[in-house]
Amino acid sequence: MAADVLCKIPSPIDYETTDKLIGAHKTPLDVVLLQEIQRYNALLIGIRVSLNDLQKGIKGLVVMSSELEDIFVCIDEGRVPSPWLKTYPSLKLLGSWTRDLVLRVDHFSQWAETIKPPMFFWLSAYTFPTGFLTACLQAAARTMEVPIDMLGWEFTVQTVEEYAIVEKPSSGVYIKGLYLEGGGWDKKTSTLIEPQPMQLVCAMPLIHFKPTEQLKKRTRGLYQCPAYYYPIRTGMQGWPAFIVAVDLKCSSEGSDYWVKRGTALLLSLSN
Repeated sequence: MAADVLCKIPSPIDYETTDKLIGAHKTPLDVVLLQEIQRYNALLIGIRVSLNDLQKGIKGLVVMSSELEDIFVCIDEGRVPSPWLKTYPSLKLLGSWTRDLVLRVDHFSQWAETIKPPMFFWLSAYTFPTGFLTACLQAAARTMEVPIDMLGWEFTVQTVEEYAIVEKPSSGVYIKGLYLEGGGWDKKTSTLIEPQPMQLVCAMPLIHFKPTEQLKKRTRGLYQCPAYYYPIRTGMQGWPAFIVAVDLKCSSEGSDYWVKRGTALLLSLSN
């Protein structure tokens, strides 16, 4: 069983080559990329070491420590071992967590190969998403020549699919992979609506996060929808869950209606 998990774990990303390709003059997003590579590499190496040690312990080649026993029990029960959850929080079971890990690493390995930021950023792939968003604001502040504390976000939910977008935005980033909980989304009117019967969450279209000066932001007719890293909104084990408030267009019900419904965006689900 340990061997089955081990064969699914991706290889670490080549940090040194990526760092050399980027060069000495690093943008805020370059720094984010390198930091994420370091965190994921540490996780991937740690997983490989623990699984190799576990295989040796099962064969009687090394003494089974209490930590290895815990890892064995978790894998046997299909749960993620707690040491593997120190890089980022997740409620997924081992199978879906492993598949998700592969996709996360792929997001950064593709970026590292070209050192060009992707067209669409999968926010839930980031172990420190607030750091990524701050880096985007830093880059915009340099371009706009304004202090970063004067900038906020303007949000535009896209009405077209990913394949129809062929250029990066002139300012800001396209964010993909968010889920809406406690509400539905009308793609035609770009408005919050009631969810379908038995619908717990719905996948959101791309959202354009555009840095803008705070004084120029419009708030009328918008619901400041909180976005959380994972479904436990209060956080757990020292991991804060809240990431950012995303302004979403709401209809005649007004924003208070969606506040009472507890409508929120999630970066990741529990399955």
